[in-house]
Amino acid sequence: MRAEPVFRLFACCVPVRGARRSTLCDLQRQQYRLIPNALYEILTEHEGKGPAELAGLYGPGSRPVLDEYFTFLVENEFGFWTDEPDAFPPLDLSWERPERISNAVIDVDAESRHDYASLVRQLDGLGCVALQYRFFARVPPDAVRAALEPTRRSRLRSVELVLRHDPAWDDDALERLCLQHQRISQLLVHGAPGERTTRVRALATPIVFTTQRIDSGDHCGYVHPKLFALTLEAFTEARAFNSCLNRKLSVDARGEVRNCPAMARSFGPAATTPLARVAADPVFREPWSVTKDQVETCRDCEFRYVCTDCRAFVADPANPLSKPARCGYDPYTAAWSDAPPAGVGA
Repeated sequence: MRAEPVFRLFACCVPVRGARRSTLCDLQRQQYRLIPNALYEILTEHEGKGPAELAGLYGPGSRPVLDEYFTFLVENEFGFWTDEPDAFPPLDLSWERPERISNAVIDVDAESRHDYASLVRQLDGLGCVALQYRFFARVPPDAVRAALEPTRRSRLRSVELVLRHDPAWDDDALERLCLQHQRISQLLVHGAPGERTTRVRALATPIVFTTQRIDSGDHCGYVHPKLFALTLEAFTEARAFNSCLNRKLSVDARGEVRNCPAMARSFGPAATTPLARVAADPVFREPWSVTKDQVETCRDCEFRYVCTDCRAFVADPANPLSKPARCGYDPYTAAWSDAPPAGVGA
């Protein structure tokens, strides 16, 4: 039996240090709290030390601050006191998935001529589970249905649909579309006359309307708290891989295969280039391993494992490891300078 109890964080609560402050990420409740770097130090460098040991380290006058810290942690259910800390091992934060490609983006404009059946079939063969269709221009409803039809019997678990506002797609028509294609996990209508959100009643699928126009693949790469992902899957992936490009494959509006539609390098036209060959190309896979711990400024940020990285738009085009150009956060001052356009994700 220990002489005094020690504090243990719940395994799902992971501290992350930043230049000026730290975060405590609760991956079960999918939320974070900002904490001082001094508390991060107590929870990591001095993990396993009891109150008396900590007071001895920080001096007799530190006891009120230490009590305040631990009261905050207990009251917010981030951890507990225990006489048996070894009975509570840390969470395994390794990341592993079987898919060769896990997510894909297909962009569509008025001139696009995609073979959707072939693309979805090839993505199925690569194990893809998430697909985003982005329609930049108004296209006939039948063209949208033609893109969705091959997904009916695919391995896809979710399809995100980005549609240009069109009177033909009123609320009832959008709801019927979601009911007919229940893999649709979210529907974003851009260029709408107003901002609002509804849900498909039978499915709870969100339909988001935004006045923002999304007219090209350049409408991405924004970093902002409303876009943070605090799931265990996203957090562990961001620690080991790039949080946007890892196992992603994209087909731009002209049919070129890229890591991301906004990136300059093409790996060939999808009409004649097997997606499996692209996915196996070491050059195509290279950006997958660029983590936030390698990126300038980001490596000093307390949000680096919950935000989405962007390698298409960087602050210094001559430096592939410079911070995302569309991130307005400065971890050295802990201040945000801007926000992303409404309705635009990373």
